[in-house]
Formats: sequence, structure tokens, C-alpha cells
Amino acid sequence: MIGLESIIPFFIASLLLALAPGPDNIFVLTQSAVNGKKAGVAVTFGLCTGVIFHTTAVALGIAVFIQNSAVAFSALKFLGAGYLVYLAWQAYRTSSSVDLTADPLQLSLRKLYFRGIFMNVTNPKVSLFFLAFLPQFADPARGPVGVQIFILGSLFILAAIPVFGSIALLSGSIGEILTKSPRVNKILNRVAGTVFLALAVKLAITER
Repeated sequence: MIGLESIIPFFIASLLLALAPGPDNIFVLTQSAVNGKKAGVAVTFGLCTGVIFHTTAVALGIAVFIQNSAVAFSALKFLGAGYLVYLAWQAYRTSSSVDLTADPLQLSLRKLYFRGIFMNVTNPKVSLFFLAFLPQFADPARGPVGVQIFILGSLFILAAIPVFGSIALLSGSIGEILTKSPRVNKILNRVAGTVFLALAVKLAITER
């Protein structure tokens, strides 16, 4: 199986990648700020569940198909971009309809969890990144490469959870203070909507 000489640098690289500003941790930050710490944690686990899909795609060769098929790549990215536009619309609608005398609306943790999964799975760049990243640390001489890929994917999840979880707890704590004011809650929803739109545009113009 994979030796420590590969596991240690892979885990460190995974931590640094999780810390680097990107769609996933920005998504966690905005969801936590608007919906609270528990929401951010639910999104975190959803995103990390999505990593299982991408790991499987690499292990089974599906990621190669996505890389080589312009249709599959485009379909996946536009599905993801469309979903982000939908989330932006929801955020803007919430910001314009919130009663300033009422408590902020809260989404169920289950819904937020699946939101994280869908956000991650519909980003084809993640599959292509994993296709380039994971095999670098696999060694055919140490056993089945597919098994090693799944181990590496699991290690990536273990690295991402504490990073994304910390972002969720920090931004959620700040957001829970700010959203005590319904007026500020409106502003946060509008900011979240703008972030979702920006992520949608970035995903839509992504090339293979």
C-alpha cells in the first residue's frame, strides 16, 4: 500500500489546497455567514461527500472521459453554473422579502448538505484536478492503483474537513452576530447572491 513517504507530502499538499481560496471554501464561508455555523458544517460534509464522487471518477476512468469529452465537460459545468445562478436568485429573493421584524429564514441541514454535494459534483474541474493530482502519489508497485486512489481521496477528505470546518465555525460565529440585525441579514444575502453569481460565471467560462 501507500508508504509514509507519499502520505505525508500528499496530506500536507491537501491541507494547503484546502486553505487556498477557491469555490469550495468561499461557498462554505458564504453559507456559514448567512445561515450559521451548523449550516457551514453541513455544507462542508456535503462538499467532502462530493469528493468521493470525483475520487471514484478517477479510479474508474470516468474523469478521463470527462476530460476527453467536450459535451460531458460542458454539460456538467453548465449544470453547476445554472445551480449557482438558482442559489443567487434565492439569495436575492430572500434579501428582498425578509421582514425586518422577523427572524431570518433558515434552511434545513439536510438541504444544505445536499447543496454542498451538488456544488462539488457539478464542477468538472474538480474531477480533472483529481485526475492530475491523485495519480502522482500512487505507485503501481505498491498494489492496485484504484485502491490507492480511494485511500488518497479519503486522506484529502480528512485534510479538507478541519479546514472547511474551521472556516464554517469562524464565519458562522461572525454571521450569527451580524444576522441578529434583519437589515444586515438582507445585506449578507445580497452579498451571498453576488458571490454565487461570480462563481457561476467563473464556472461557465472554465475551459478544459
